[in-house]
Amino acid sequence: MVRKVSKNANQSIEGKRRIVVKAGTNVLTGGSETIDLRVMKPLVDQISRLKHEGNEILIVTSGAVAAGREVLGNPEPRRDIPYRQMLAAVGQSRLMHTYQEMFSEHELILAQALLTRNDIDDWQGYLNVRDTLLSLLSMGVIPIINENDVVNTEELGAEIFGDNDTLSALVSNLVDADLLIMLTDIDGLYTSDPRIDESAEFIPLVNEKNVSQIVDILGSKETLHSWSRGGIKTKIEAAMLATKWGVEVVIASGLHPDVLYRVVNGDSEGTIFKSSANKMESRKRWFLSGVSTKGKIIVDGGAAKALKRTGSLLPVGVQEVQGDFQRRDVVLIVDNQGQNVAYGITNYSARDVDLIKGLRSSGIEDKLGHEYGAEVVHRNNLVML
Repeated sequence: MVRKVSKNANQSIEGKRRIVVKAGTNVLTGGSETIDLRVMKPLVDQISRLKHEGNEILIVTSGAVAAGREVLGNPEPRRDIPYRQMLAAVGQSRLMHTYQEMFSEHELILAQALLTRNDIDDWQGYLNVRDTLLSLLSMGVIPIINENDVVNTEELGAEIFGDNDTLSALVSNLVDADLLIMLTDIDGLYTSDPRIDESAEFIPLVNEKNVSQIVDILGSKETLHSWSRGGIKTKIEAAMLATKWGVEVVIASGLHPDVLYRVVNGDSEGTIFKSSANKMESRKRWFLSGVSTKGKIIVDGGAAKALKRTGSLLPVGVQEVQGDFQRRDVVLIVDNQGQNVAYGITNYSARDVDLIKGLRSSGIEDKLGHEYGAEVVHRNNLVML
């Protein structure tokens, strides 16, 4: 069993300034088929209070499909993706209008941002989205961010669609957030689904000391099956991703009174994922997000050791190439034991790397007829894992 910790485990959250709040469909609907204003308004009130106290807030919201269903009079449900895209298209404006009306009572200005992974899939797109969000924050505006379900089918195709867990982690990365609060319909993380298993034990803290034990527990077939319908697996994965970038994460119930205010002010609420990482510059966080990765390069043991000594990846150390990446794409570098070593921007395409693998750098031009440098990946374009 996971050892319980002090109820003051999340005291360090107090004083955080830039906060991403993620509200999932199950929270905004209160477990129903449509948006529940009795749940939504208290969340807006809490966010407004935190904003007026000097915090910068971004909201990653679900609920467009549920709002669309309500606008259309709760039509007969269907599972096909075009139908859900239609509901999202109808419901997005209704959802934003509801937010706008509620926040206007607090004299706050909103901006809508609909994103897909393609929008941050390359370095320039990443910078464009980042600059826009940071500019909005500098003007005191609250960005309301949602997955663009009309053009992106990844979330809609899942069993539980539109929950935006990964998106909330990526947004935290984009804006150098201090804290990500993921609101769900349960108190936090348990050793199993507490709605099914009465012996489920609450986990108030995830850190370096117990993370491997928790991964083992949650990785069991029974646990993952019982939690899959609630989307807890994607929340944990998103939380782990955000903590890599120096963001602290709390998973808590959005149905608890004053949940946001309690989390931000260090009161005992939810499960906190402690980050042991320091804030990294934006390009390194972009690498580590993994969304931009186009392929994989497998290297030998000598190359892996050289990379760990802040060396570059030379063609002589490459054993295998996977994927169809192009020059200047991001690739994952893996050693021949299957361990992830680094992310990096490659100087050569997958085809070229496959041709020069195992060669000394002096043989690159003879083999390819051109040369973009002696390195497959230069050390300045590497982020070690």
